[in-house]
Amino acid sequence: MAGRFLNLFKPIARFIPEVKAPERRVSFNEKLFWTAIALIIYLVMSSNACRLYGIPSTVEERFAPLRIIFASNRGTLMELGIGPIVTAGLILQLLVGSAMIECDMSKPEDRALFTTASKVLAIILTGVQASAYIISGMYGTLPGTTAIIIFLQLLAAGFIVLLLDELIQKGWGFGSGISLFIMAGVAQQIFLQCFDTSPADVHGSNGIFIALAQTLMRGQPINGLLLRGNFPSIVGLIATIAAFLVIIYMEGVRVELPLSYAGYRGFRSRYPIKLLYVSNLPVIFASALFANIYFFSYLLWRWDSNNPWIRLLGWYKREGNQEVPAGGLVYYVTSPGNLTNVINEPLRAIGYLAILIVFCVIFSLTWLEVGGLGPSTVAKQLVDAGMQIPGYRRSGKAVEQILKRYIPAVTVLGGIIVGLIAGLSDFFGVFGSGIGILLSVGIIYQYYEILVRERAAEMYPAFRRIFGE
Repeated sequence: MAGRFLNLFKPIARFIPEVKAPERRVSFNEKLFWTAIALIIYLVMSSNACRLYGIPSTVEERFAPLRIIFASNRGTLMELGIGPIVTAGLILQLLVGSAMIECDMSKPEDRALFTTASKVLAIILTGVQASAYIISGMYGTLPGTTAIIIFLQLLAAGFIVLLLDELIQKGWGFGSGISLFIMAGVAQQIFLQCFDTSPADVHGSNGIFIALAQTLMRGQPINGLLLRGNFPSIVGLIATIAAFLVIIYMEGVRVELPLSYAGYRGFRSRYPIKLLYVSNLPVIFASALFANIYFFSYLLWRWDSNNPWIRLLGWYKREGNQEVPAGGLVYYVTSPGNLTNVINEPLRAIGYLAILIVFCVIFSLTWLEVGGLGPSTVAKQLVDAGMQIPGYRRSGKAVEQILKRYIPAVTVLGGIIVGLIAGLSDFFGVFGSGIGILLSVGIIYQYYEILVRERAAEMYPAFRRIFGE
């Protein structure tokens, strides 16, 4: 039975709109179609063609560090992006992982109530964040009617994103909407940092390739493009390519356990336990936590910048046309951003990297049980699918004992590695941010595996039991 907390959502479940799971097997082409539709809707909502009605034409950027993680875009319907959804999931996963909420993910009823609770909390957080944007004066002083219109736009946009994510996750598309939108946001950011023609500094345009072409045409040395502070640089370009290669290599490192299939005598297979076992989810949750600390500390600081308790959480200083963290907790959970800042602020860099790694490990271990990736759950899935490890009895306990030798160890090691990659990549100024690169490569790799799995399921229908289809 579901815990007391989840039971509170039973009466609400019938009133919350949802996307029904398909009652038939959805074909590959149909999944591709709905995935493309969801992506197109997101891109349209995040474009300047869908700007929020009622806000000034020029809105000052306040939360640039959050945009990659939350797949958001300033002044558009995607102002909040996937922030409320990720934050809601983060809160509930922590509560389940710490056993403060009773929830057995192996039971369909508990899973359904957990999904309902996530949706309700995401809608509430959308309203809270939209209200915070308006009340804090992010859009300047607004008349009451205009403020209500903006609030309703943000609430509606948040609900649409929620349904798009559910559409894909329920089996109508590939992967998850959150991953898809993050990947699209990172790709846009990388493209702009490569080819943006808007002026940046004395060395040329914002896009590194455009700036490089301009420098060569003027006959100037390219030394000034090696490091350009917060602007795209040659070092950042090299670091971006290196980060891609390292992450792709890490995604392929795995331990493979031999398996035999009782249903087909002589059939042999392998169960891969990847080094990055829980993939990029720990860094998503860690970055979402840091982003929310940034968001709420900034709003509180604007409300009362002299309050000592608020300054303990974070205080800011003006740099160019932005206010950046200058102290407090937020100072150490925000990346220095480039190599020059790392050299000038070594303690901040070390603190940020250490905190990021610790939280990546914590979220990796939490996700083992919440995401159904623990040894006991995987052992049950393999045995139910008719698989066994050669030389051992076909029982859940025997398989579980073997899996316990590997899964907890690679989970901790994987958490440390993703934290290191994300943090160090940021220090070298990679395009799209270190976390963005890590997420995008992981998501692309996931989609590659999904496509391979779909093809295998079509060719060998017996595999569908193993894949949970």
